Amino acid sequence: MTLTIAIIIVTCLVSITSFNKPDQIDKLSFWPYRVSHNNQYYRYITSGFVHADWNHLFFNMLTLYFFGSVAESNMQMFLGGKVYYVILYVLGLVLPDVSTYFKYKDIYGYRSIGASGAVSAILFSSIFFEPWNTILVFFIPIWAIVYGGLFLGYSVYMSKRGGDGINHDAHFWGAVLGLVFPIVMRPELAKLFLEQLLRPFN
Repeated sequence: MTLTIAIIIVTCLVSITSFNKPDQIDKLSFWPYRVSHNNQYYRYITSGFVHADWNHLFFNMLTLYFFGSVAESNMQMFLGGKVYYVILYVLGLVLPDVSTYFKYKDIYGYRSIGASGAVSAILFSSIFFEPWNTILVFFIPIWAIVYGGLFLGYSVYMSKRGGDGINHDAHFWGAVLGLVFPIVMRPELAKLFLEQLLRPFN
């Protein structure tokens, strides 16, 4: 079993068993006020395993399914181990929520859920290594980098719309993390990214 499949299974189990259970979601959600005033730092992690509804869960897990294995294999090849995949996923759960924490740490009513930042980090790390990789989305072939653009576009739209308890801003910061992480680990990979990005134009 790949790490990606394991994460999907655990996330689906926790999310599905939390549907229509507000108390359970409250216990696991990213709640900046509780983090600040009650030191409940675990929420940075647990919030990534609960989702608002079937659509939210399906969208995130489908994206992770498409791109997780690509990220896994490339981190094994270029960084030397799949442990970097786990590190990136955990960082994707935590770091994109930091700005949200400072913005809402004194607002009692704000909470957010979902693996948005982590999934975005995995997606864009996959794009970093193979931007022109072709995937099938509902049997329609699409380049990874195009899917990434659509993913972020949807996130921006939903962020402006708001009101669903999902931290769509985390998609943007997750994307930045996914692109920067391989370079931080091995700076020489920046050249590889530029070569891959420009390959169709050479």
